[in-house]
Amino acid sequence: MRIFYASGKRPNGALADSQVWRENLYLSLVDLGHDVVEFEHDLEPLLAAADFTVPANAAFVAEHRPAAEAALLAQISTTHAERPVDLFFSYFYSSCAGAETIREIRRMGITTMNWYCNASYQLHLVADIAPAYDYCLVPEKFRLDDYRALGANPVYCQEAANPNVYHPYDVPRQFEVTFVGARYAERPLYLRRLIDAGIDTHAWGPGWQDEAGFKLADSAGGYARALLRLPAWKRTAKRAYKATLGRARYDLPVLMPRSVCEGPLSDEDMVKMYSRSAISLGFSGVAGSLEDGRRITQIRLRDFEAPMSGAFYMVEYMDELAEFFDIGREVVCYEDLDDLVDKCRYYLVHEEERERIRLAGLRRALNDHTWQKRFHDVFETIGMT
Repeated sequence: MRIFYASGKRPNGALADSQVWRENLYLSLVDLGHDVVEFEHDLEPLLAAADFTVPANAAFVAEHRPAAEAALLAQISTTHAERPVDLFFSYFYSSCAGAETIREIRRMGITTMNWYCNASYQLHLVADIAPAYDYCLVPEKFRLDDYRALGANPVYCQEAANPNVYHPYDVPRQFEVTFVGARYAERPLYLRRLIDAGIDTHAWGPGWQDEAGFKLADSAGGYARALLRLPAWKRTAKRAYKATLGRARYDLPVLMPRSVCEGPLSDEDMVKMYSRSAISLGFSGVAGSLEDGRRITQIRLRDFEAPMSGAFYMVEYMDELAEFFDIGREVVCYEDLDDLVDKCRYYLVHEEERERIRLAGLRRALNDHTWQKRFHDVFETIGMT
């Protein structure tokens, strides 16, 4: 199959050198044997301006999107004239192209498909463009009807990982518990709870080296550090956490020790960190909330990349995850703060059991949760084999 591929390379602007989406989507399509032609245009500025409810973003998109659309139509027309293109595959927000541009590609006789994985709390960022595609690949099962209500044609396609990128490394184990990802929502609270329980815990990613937070902690000195260890703080933190579950932001005053907070890792070092850690953490909550204020949880790319990288993976429980892993046998889930601490303590001292679960998760990820398999199944479902 001949595919014209258009997407940004990195998951967000804070990871300037990341190639996460290209490594997962583009390389997996190539690995399946498809003839994949990449769109040669820098989409990152338009992707960064995706939230058009911000006036400055809306103005930027209005000024710069027409050039991207013109380049897209010109390149795909030239490619299609050389040899017919079967599929236009994109990872687009509405900021990248308008609905009429996608319809123009369809009028060339090319099937159109968009992958998007933030609809759990940012469906509005693709609401204008989604109905223009033949197919929308949707990993959030609870959003399928919302896509249909927009007039779009969703196909449920859960996230996955590329085994050519995500695999175990033969490196020394250095850390007890680690998390690689951005600092937001309840994440600092959970990591601080582990630290206060005496568990060696480290974090890497955007936001963890927030200088304002470090200065606050440093200025408070030993008093602040002692206060954060008091049982009263723990009770207060849990009450604060419960009180914020329905809010879009988690602005909790959780101070983290500078010694356990690091900046973003390279893509390769992130994968290596799964092998360097006894326990690799995941979080299911997102930064936003539903229209009625309810907290949102979702399956993430990390839920597949971590097991495939050979991690012993521990993540907050959600029903949908149990459709993809045998909970307790292939990955481990926690229910709340106390359960997280208890399970970390247990598995840190039960190494053989931890190793059995780690290897089982690796096997399951390789057997069932590769992007190659996801794409094969999607193409078979829509009749494009």
